Amino acid sequence: MAVPPIQRSLRSAAPGNSWLLDTLLGLLVVCALPLAITTIPNTLSVVARLLPADIDQVGLMRTHGLALPALMLTVPLAAVALRRVPAAHLMLAGLALVALSDAAGGYAATELLVGVARVLRGVGCGLLVPATLVAVWPRTPVLRGLWAGTFSLSLLTAQALALWPLDAVSSWKVTLQPYPLVTGVALALAAAYLLAWIMFGRPEAPVFEVGERGRLLLCVVLAAGVAVVAISTASAGWRAPPVVLLAATAVFGLLALASIGAVESRRAAYVLVAVGVVLLPSAAQVTLVEMGGLGGPGLRGLWIPYVVAGVLAIGAAVAVGMFAVGAGRWLAPLGLLSMVVGLCSVRLVVPSAEGMVLVVPFTLLAVGAAVAVTATLWEVGIGAAAFGLSLCAAGVLAGFLLGTGVQMALLDGVRSAQELVDNFVGALHWWALIGGFLLVAIIVLAAVLARRPEGDEDVLLVPTPQDGPGSGSEAVDCAGDRRTWGDAFAAADDPGRDGGERLDEGAPEGVRSVAAGHAFAEPEDEPEGEPDERSDKGSAEGPVPAVPPQAKSPEDDRAP
Repeated sequence: MAVPPIQRSLRSAAPGNSWLLDTLLGLLVVCALPLAITTIPNTLSVVARLLPADIDQVGLMRTHGLALPALMLTVPLAAVALRRVPAAHLMLAGLALVALSDAAGGYAATELLVGVARVLRGVGCGLLVPATLVAVWPRTPVLRGLWAGTFSLSLLTAQALALWPLDAVSSWKVTLQPYPLVTGVALALAAAYLLAWIMFGRPEAPVFEVGERGRLLLCVVLAAGVAVVAISTASAGWRAPPVVLLAATAVFGLLALASIGAVESRRAAYVLVAVGVVLLPSAAQVTLVEMGGLGGPGLRGLWIPYVVAGVLAIGAAVAVGMFAVGAGRWLAPLGLLSMVVGLCSVRLVVPSAEGMVLVVPFTLLAVGAAVAVTATLWEVGIGAAAFGLSLCAAGVLAGFLLGTGVQMALLDGVRSAQELVDNFVGALHWWALIGGFLLVAIIVLAAVLARRPEGDEDVLLVPTPQDGPGSGSEAVDCAGDRRTWGDAFAAADDPGRDGGERLDEGAPEGVRSVAAGHAFAEPEDEPEGEPDERSDKGSAEGPVPAVPPQAKSPEDDRAP
């Protein structure tokens, strides 16, 4: 079908204006991604003294926490929708929902309206996270590294960013609309990006792999189960042991679901589960322990460590994306080990009255997460990346649930303010220990279950001497797929079959195979000579079989 002239002109203009698209998309990622992750923390307890006396305060706090379940259920569903809906449209829709939740938050006066506002915000942010990933996927390595670094930094600073607008506020409704100006800027950037995306040729969107839709829907089911467990434990007054047990079961379920898929897909899923379960819950507890009321420097004393960690995390992610593509096998465990060291440093330096010392744990956590995420995401397809991101979102709630269980166990029965503070710090230290062991276990699990089988490195397309085209002998590629030689020749003759002209289409970069047309082509420098002379020539593997002379046709005996 012919392309209309206006579309041809727009597509031809796309390469020259890609810098504008990249610039708008980079600004949108930096602005919208932290805004989305900041929705996760439940900060209503900080302004509990400002709540009206006629409102059920405990019920309102539980309702305020619905944003995270809404977000983690939306992420896999949005990933499924992105198979059909352009990312530019979904980003604009997500930010529109966030803006709507900001507006509704100013009028929320009941538990129901608070729940509606928070669910709207969670759904909008759940659309933003996978949509920004899909948008940067086909762009430059700098943009992809910027996304991974900003994502890791957002998980690190989410608790601090959620608490920052609550300093000296006079209304509890600020928790429902913490950054309305940032929302407006992000919405304007999304509209500008959509306009530029339409004007400059609508760049090709990444194609999801076959079968990823089923895994994403399985992730929805698991996320729903985790949400039900979290809401029920918060509403029924459960004790610490069953909460810890259910949280551990949720983490185990996430790792079991992450074990489905190819080698690279499993590695990426394990890494994102680890980052989701550990990073934000750990950083949130460290931030709360370092508040001024508990003897820490407060948020003003933490911003320099956060900025240093953020700059280094984004720089490390961009560097990995540009210079270390395909090194996820060793960079991913190295990044997770950096997070383990960061958790160890938390046990050593937290609490601290000096904020600068927190540069060490914050940097190790943020840089480690950014390196691990970048190294594994860009060696898989977009479907596997969206699947891992969905597991990461569910892992955040599982991590909060596990951390809450540890706090419940240590804070039960406290009788004085000092004992409360000491046990709160002790809960952080125990959580750092649990998180460190969990990261080590995931590193070992990835090393065992995400290891390539022996002999799976190269593509084997070597027929036996007696086999020929169409004989049924099999060729095995690096993914373990089997094709007959008849299929191979049919694929070589038909470029539309098997997705393209190459037999190794879809194989990892660096893997080379020999196409059937080239495997059996005659050499260019054929030695001259009589046929019987060429038939006597040998090779290192044995004599070359002679070509039999053409048989006499029966028609030759017929009289003219």
